[in-house]
Amino acid sequence: MPQGDSAGHQAVRLVVLISGGGTTLVNLCHRIAVGSLNAQIPLVISSRPDAGGIERARQHGLEVAVCHRKEFPSTSSHSEAIFQLCRSRQADLVICGGFLSLLEVPEDFRNRVLNIHPSLIPAFCGKGFYGHHVHEAAIQRGVQFSGCTVHFVDNEYDHGPIILQRVVAVLPDDTPDALAQRVFEAECEAYPEAIELVANHRVQIVGRRTIILP
Repeated sequence: MPQGDSAGHQAVRLVVLISGGGTTLVNLCHRIAVGSLNAQIPLVISSRPDAGGIERARQHGLEVAVCHRKEFPSTSSHSEAIFQLCRSRQADLVICGGFLSLLEVPEDFRNRVLNIHPSLIPAFCGKGFYGHHVHEAAIQRGVQFSGCTVHFVDNEYDHGPIILQRVVAVLPDDTPDALAQRVFEAECEAYPEAIELVANHRVQIVGRRTIILP
């Protein structure tokens, strides 16, 4: 059962999906440890058996399951295996943390799956835009601002309703690495905030838009 905090509020149960190094997962673990995010992580699911985030998850004492995309014949079967695991751990929310496989979200998890993207959607998003590809494209295009976007996941890449965004300036001498670092710092603040908003039922969806309730 979820544990409560000192005020008796129930901790939200997060299943975190990863495909890479797990930096988002580590940030969430840190936020939970210092008490700034009232959550617990009963399971981490990796889409790749060689993801660096697997070892990081285990270092934090977390259970890890691998659902290797290549072992499933379709997006549907891969997604079903993932959400069956989420159901088995009684997940309140599913958190994509650098998860690169397309998901088909079942009805019982509708508006319960979140993702963070390292740009201001709809700029530099969609299939093929992930990691440094995003920051390289932003610099090459000459934009003055980038940032990050937390959004609900639907059945398309980077397409669901936006929960919140954070703006990061693109500096004249920026490299993709430098921009990525500053965007990630914004992500570290934005993602826990969005999780708390959704967990506390403060996000209302109207069409493709969201309204943050008081």
